[in-house]
Amino acid sequence: MTQVTIQLEPAAALFYTQVARAAGRTLEQVLSDALFKLAGELSLEALATAE
Repeated sequence: MTQVTIQLEPAAALFYTQVARAAGRTLEQVLSDALFKLAGELSLEALATAE
């Protein structure tokens, strides 16, 4: 697995930390899920634009 380091604004870090705590997941898992979802949405948007 590839390791990636990112920097978050304090407000974003607090938000995702609270989401992770509420979901019973780690911050890394929540950020990974959020980035994966964003990648999917951007891919669908790019496909729709290409058509």
